[in-house]
Amino acid sequence: MVLPKESGPARPGAGIRPRKVLLAACGTRGDVQPFLALAVALRRHGHTPLLAAPSSYAAETAAYGVDFAAVDDGPTRILDEPEARRTVDSGLSGVGGKIAAARTVARLRRLMIPPLRDVAAIAHDHGDVAAVVHSAAFPAQHVADMLDVPAVVVALQPGWIPTGEFPCPLLPLPRVPRPLNRGTYALVTAAQRSREVERWRTTELGLVARRHGAHRWLRDPEGRRRPVLQPFSRQVTPVDPAWGDAVRTTGFWFLPRRPDWTPPAELARFLDEGEPPVYIGFGSMTGTRARRNNALVREAVRLAGVRAVVATGWGGIESGPPARDVLTLREAPHDWLFPRTAAVVHHGGTGTVGAALAAGRPQVLCPHMGDQSHWSARMRALGVAPAPVPARHLTAARLAEAIGRAVQDRRLLHRATEMAPVIRSEDGVDTAVRSLVSLLSRPS
Repeated sequence: MVLPKESGPARPGAGIRPRKVLLAACGTRGDVQPFLALAVALRRHGHTPLLAAPSSYAAETAAYGVDFAAVDDGPTRILDEPEARRTVDSGLSGVGGKIAAARTVARLRRLMIPPLRDVAAIAHDHGDVAAVVHSAAFPAQHVADMLDVPAVVVALQPGWIPTGEFPCPLLPLPRVPRPLNRGTYALVTAAQRSREVERWRTTELGLVARRHGAHRWLRDPEGRRRPVLQPFSRQVTPVDPAWGDAVRTTGFWFLPRRPDWTPPAELARFLDEGEPPVYIGFGSMTGTRARRNNALVREAVRLAGVRAVVATGWGGIESGPPARDVLTLREAPHDWLFPRTAAVVHHGGTGTVGAALAAGRPQVLCPHMGDQSHWSARMRALGVAPAPVPARHLTAARLAEAIGRAVQDRRLLHRATEMAPVIRSEDGVDTAVRSLVSLLSRPS
């Protein structure tokens, strides 16, 4: 779907007052793009979104006609550090992986303060903000408390909201007895406790210290539950009915490709020259194995006897020399490219999972860390992917075998084709806008 060219935003529905909504995002593309998708939808519905995000997203935001304010890069700076790259390689496995992860979390807490300061300054300067929408990993709810407006939490991955129904999907856990499920969320809860953020809240914003127990970040200063939006499909991952209306699982938030984008000539030519290729890309997963991954991917493509479009992304796969059956590029809009492929090989990020499902393509998942193992298991359970190939166990032979299964097993294609209209029909981002409008229309 191409975003229609408009001279301005649409008018909101009858009886709905236009609102200014501050969207605070920080991190990699997977962290920021859902907020841009929400901003585009808010603008289409006649509201005034302001996206506060790292400056690298300014040009893309402008292409959609959305107001933008830059914040410090914050946590993304850590991706250039050797220890963080080794953490990605380890997949948090073993004692060493856990120690490295703990160090990384400590660094992230300190790096979070500069972009939070920027969000507070942006909110102060722009006035009339009706709500602050932020990711669970970026605690901008304190800015909403400063403004005395609602904060809406966006849980980009399943696993932020505690439940006894299933163990925390953010962690690569073995099966645990059902009574212990809620306890697996303790690490996520602990990650929300930051002395640095609390100090910033009380000393710089002038707010009182928070209360309300272990999950206080999910409650406002009066103790009321903050609204939570989950931008993925309840048809794909479990939800807990006990969460009630406070947690709304909307469906995936798809960003339509920018209206000024056209496929590069070399990409269009490659697609026209032969059978649909396999897409291979690891998104923002960097690590230290980019050169190895390039050689591995090319050998897997040769062994599987397929053509491939390889996306280098944030550098997880090094760009190699031209080849007859492999085209390398940095990135391309998933909604345009994926329907033109035979299968999608990826790291298991939420956004890529949703795009592959919407395109009706079989998948091969190579999870690196975090919730990617959860999505890998879910894609296999849904019947749209073979067994995942974890990144730390990746070899050319294993990847070639999985690719062969994905492109040859007609059952995988049939199931992926069945799922596509279900995923697209959820219209997740418009559902999210309606939820936001409903919240802002309530009496104070």
